[in-house]
Amino acid sequence: MSTSISASQWGSPTASRRALLIHGLTMSSQSWEGVAQLLATEGFFVVAPNLLGHAWRRGTDYRVSTLAEDLRPYFVMDTSYDVIIGHSLGGAVTLSLLPLLSNTKETTVILLDPALELTKEIADKYENWFLKEIANLRTADDHMAENPAWSRGDSMLRALGISMCDDTVVKRIFEHNRPWSFRGLFKNISSQVNITVLASDPAFGAICHLEHVPCDVARLHAKVLIGIGHWIQYESLNIIMNEIPLRRAKL
Repeated sequence: MSTSISASQWGSPTASRRALLIHGLTMSSQSWEGVAQLLATEGFFVVAPNLLGHAWRRGTDYRVSTLAEDLRPYFVMDTSYDVIIGHSLGGAVTLSLLPLLSNTKETTVILLDPALELTKEIADKYENWFLKEIANLRTADDHMAENPAWSRGDSMLRALGISMCDDTVVKRIFEHNRPWSFRGLFKNISSQVNITVLASDPAFGAICHLEHVPCDVARLHAKVLIGIGHWIQYESLNIIMNEIPLRRAKL
């Protein structure tokens, strides 16, 4: 993995396939290490940007549309991607990027427990939770104790992401996105784009619920992952990889 001030990269820039990974609130580009390593092994060049307000990046406007617009440079010179994955807040950002996707190249979009619809009460609850996380930074050991399915590396990266995001960013993200409603972005999907929503188990703290996902949109599929919590990329890499078309050698 190589890291710049705004993004992390895995694999060879000359690889024939590309993947773009978009992290969630109080995370960072490095948090995709597990998924990115698997994709690089499968022959992808993987890029994971740091969203505005994260990894010490600063901004003044934290609307989801602005977070997405900030990523426009990753699409310059007709740059396209075979796979785009967005987690939580990054899921809403990914939906905002749909108009930038190629109309001629097939793209697989995977949304991991995306934050699509939050009532005011739920949004306030999550805002307070994130503020407490920032005010009381926990160690990797703390995260592992609370989340037995997480590896030490993932737990360290979770702690790192929180440490590089301050309370002002969290407050502004919730303030600038009221009401929190992004299911309307599932529209005008290119015929070359296939979207899969992987929702976590409601019993394990899911943010996305199936009723948040339109059922009348072509090339859009959704499923609930029973027994899997919000941090799908830390708990079940295989489920994610199974949704990605991979080139297999013919026997």
